[in-house]
Amino acid sequence: MALETYSAGNTDQVHADVLAKAREACYKARDAFYACLEKESDKKPTEIASVGLLYPIECKESRAEFVKQCRASWVRHFDRQYCQNKRVQRLLDDKESRRGV
Repeated sequence: MALETYSAGNTDQVHADVLAKAREACYKARDAFYACLEKESDKKPTEIASVGLLYPIECKESRAEFVKQCRASWVRHFDRQYCQNKRVQRLLDDKESRRGV
């Protein structure tokens, strides 16, 4: 009975708004962290993230915000995606340098 009463209200709209704001905050924190990684790419990576991703200490604050704003499964997903994209880019760069382009 309580579940029916709960679902009978117009709660879907509220939850959708909350989820959209949370997702937006997560994406913003993610983008800030990866922008820091790109900006500080010349620094020695000393900190360990998930899936073997290493990052410089200068990005520790943005990493903490990223982890705070996003679900742990999303953080792992985005880290994997970032590492995969970097790996592909290195392979493409290596292939072009071998070609002499």
